[in-house]
Amino acid sequence: MSDFRLDRTAFKAQTAKEAADHSSYYKNLTWQERLRVANYLNSVAYNYPENEPPRIDKTVFSVRTREK
Repeated sequence: MSDFRLDRTAFKAQTAKEAADHSSYYKNLTWQERLRVANYLNSVAYNYPENEPPRIDKTVFSVRTREK
């Protein structure tokens, strides 16, 4: 078996509704803290280091002006 054990002091008993209510926690954060959380989640989702986002490949995109 594994030597790892669940730390039961790190969690609290909640109903499913309470556990699913993330908005009340994030509404109490400042916009800077919410931006920091979003940056972290993007880095996890797209697998890049947190403070080193990948650079955009500018050869793929082109800039054009519309004729009026």
